[in-house]
Order: sequence, then C-alpha cells, then structure tokens
Amino acid sequence: MVLGIIAAMEEELQPLLGEMKAETTRTIAHMTFHEGYILNKKVVAVISGIGKVNSAICAQILITTFGATKVINVGVAGGVGDSIAPGDVVIADSLIQHDMNSTAFGYPHGQIPRLSTFDFKCDPELISLAKKAIENSSNFNSFIGTIVTGDEFVANVDKIRWLKDSFNALACEMEGGSIAQACYLNDTPCVVIRSISDNANTGAHMDYEKFKPIAVENSTAILKSIISNI
Repeated sequence: MVLGIIAAMEEELQPLLGEMKAETTRTIAHMTFHEGYILNKKVVAVISGIGKVNSAICAQILITTFGATKVINVGVAGGVGDSIAPGDVVIADSLIQHDMNSTAFGYPHGQIPRLSTFDFKCDPELISLAKKAIENSSNFNSFIGTIVTGDEFVANVDKIRWLKDSFNALACEMEGGSIAQACYLNDTPCVVIRSISDNANTGAHMDYEKFKPIAVENSTAILKSIISNI
C-alpha cells in the first residue's frame, strides 16, 4: 500500500512533514513529492498548490508515477450553513464541483457532461477511519456530508446560501472535487477531510487568518490517526 496525501498549501502539510521519515523527494510539474514513512506506513506527501487544475494534476501523478493506492486530501475549508463553525471538521462522503455549469445543455448545475456520476463518492473505509479519529477527540464538532469545490474563495453570504440550497453542502473549498474526480477515473479510493477555517456567514476574510492554525492542527491530528489505523 502507498498512501498519497495532498494538501493545497504548505502550512496545511508542514506539521505532518515534520514527523515524516523522508527517503527521497522528487519534483514533477513544479510540485515536490516527499516519499517516506509516517507511523511505519509508506507515504507520498505533496503540496499541490491552490485550485482544481493543480490538484487534479497532482492526484494523477500520485497515482500513475508513485503508485498511490489510496489518496487523502486534507486542509482547510469554508463552512456552509450556520451550524458549521471555525474549528469544526467536515468529512466528505461526496464531492461536487459547484462551478461546473452545463445547464444550457440540460445538465443539472454541477454535473460534468458525459460522466455517469453527478457527485464523486469517497471511500467508505477511509470515511470510517476518519470518523473514528474524530470520535477520539472532543475538541471540535464534526460532520459527514457533501463538500463542494470551485475555483473561487467564497466570501459572499448569498453564494453560501446558494451552495447550501443547491447541493446541501456542508463546506466549500478549491481542490477536493477535482482530486475526487481524478481518483474516480482511476478507480482509486479517496477521502477529503476539511477543517473549517472560516464561514462566509460571519465574515470569511476575518475568520480565515484567525482560525487557520486551529484548522490545520485539527486536520493533522485526524490524518495521523487514520495513518496509524489504516
């Protein structure tokens, strides 16, 4: 088993890299892939960069070049809905790309044309491991449900309400849906775990910088638990 771990930003992955027994690093497509071991498990960890194109390319390289058999995406996200607060954690059971719009051709908003699935499902075993990791912590609330992805930092209350009403979304971010699509196309199990750093209902820009360190700490703790039990 080779576990691929993707984070969009350096600060999201750095705490984990600090505990990794790195063997080699390789740079492909301007991304540095760290190969080594965490808790005696073979891991390839990488910072993809922000956005759907970066993250999809990253996931494909992990699978085809490094032989990743499972992929985990961790990081921060914006909360959708009043009940999702900074510091909470959302585990995706499905992901939808909210900025995909082919409604002019009769597709529902979010549907990628000519694919046989509307949303991209996460792996039940990885979801279960993430849920177990969260249950062992009482520091934050947790949720399982839909995360939506788009090339946009959502800081608008009306847009947040639209995401909630249209997709029943719990969180929004900029990478998970494209990673899930790449894994779907490669028949590779994946899960997306996001710790909430902000909520547009309460002021996304102000929340983000304040709560990002807490969000990173929470997602790192969950990731380490998953690795130890996988």
